Parts: sequence; C-alpha cells; structure tokens
Amino acid sequence: MSDFVVGDKVEVLDDSLQGVVEAVQGDLIKVQLEDGFSMDFHASELVKTGQTFAVSNYEVAKVKKEKEIPKKRKLATVKPKERNMPKMEVDLHINHLVKSTWGMSNFDILNVQIDTAKRQLDFAIKNRIQKVVFIHGVGEGVLKEELHYLFNKYENLKFYDAEYQKYGLGATEVYIYQNY
Repeated sequence: MSDFVVGDKVEVLDDSLQGVVEAVQGDLIKVQLEDGFSMDFHASELVKTGQTFAVSNYEVAKVKKEKEIPKKRKLATVKPKERNMPKMEVDLHINHLVKSTWGMSNFDILNVQIDTAKRQLDFAIKNRIQKVVFIHGVGEGVLKEELHYLFNKYENLKFYDAEYQKYGLGATEVYIYQNY
C-alpha cells in the first residue's frame, strides 16, 4: 500500500516530471503532469513534494558535525618570557619547612634551610632541571650569603638575583649547566 493520496503533489525520481496524483490503485499511481497529460507510475518511482519537514536544531547540528572537517589543534604557544621562567621554586622561609620553630635557635633554623637548599639543588641536578629559584627573603642577608657559599662549591652552575618584578630582592636564581 502506498502513502500517496489524491491531490498530493509529486515528482518522478528519475525524470524531471512533476504533477498531482489523480488516482491511487494499490501500488499504481495515476499522475496528471504539469503539461496536462496523465501517466501511471509505481509508488517507488515517485516522491511527494511541497512538504515541510520539522527538523530540530539538534538534528541539524548533528548532521553539521558529521560533515565538518576536523580542525587542526593549535599547540599551546609558550611566550618567550615564560619559556625562560624557572622550572622549580624552593621557598626557604622556615615556616614552610617545619611545623614549629619552638625551641630552635637561629643556628638550627639556618641549618634546616641550608640542608633543604642543598637537597633541592641535588634533586634539580639529578633530574636535569636547568633553572631553580631559591626564595630566601630579604632579612639581614645571612641565609643569602650562606646560599652563595653553598652554590660556589658547585662547578656546573651559576647564580644571580632572580627576576625582581616577581621576587623582589629576596630570591636567587640558579642556572645549572647540563652536559648532554
């Protein structure tokens, strides 16, 4: 049984003929063509025209997505300033290193800070981290001097004041020369 009824506007699939359904007899459909002639067609040869289809935005988006050519993903660009930023920061403020300084002398505090700095520097060398910033604070400069004394013991590094805009005067950056 066909879906066509008398009065439907139709087009012939394999030809450029259009018309209106005059009669339906099972699978055989009589069509009055635009030029006034009538012809018989099988239902499989015809398609209804002038119909409006309700299509949701979801279905349209789905079809668009299927036909869309995938775009090349852009790699995250690293700005030159960020490229030179240190990979590792070590904050040597004592409140970041121990839970409480109760009962510790200044000598004990300084030793904890220097031991931490040495351990972190050895870690950076072992893991081939090229730049390390040691944040020591301004204070009286005792820790800074002890750090410089420690860094001078190493042959494969240079050290200098870290970026002023970010750290002020309270940090030293260490550059470790890598032997590739």
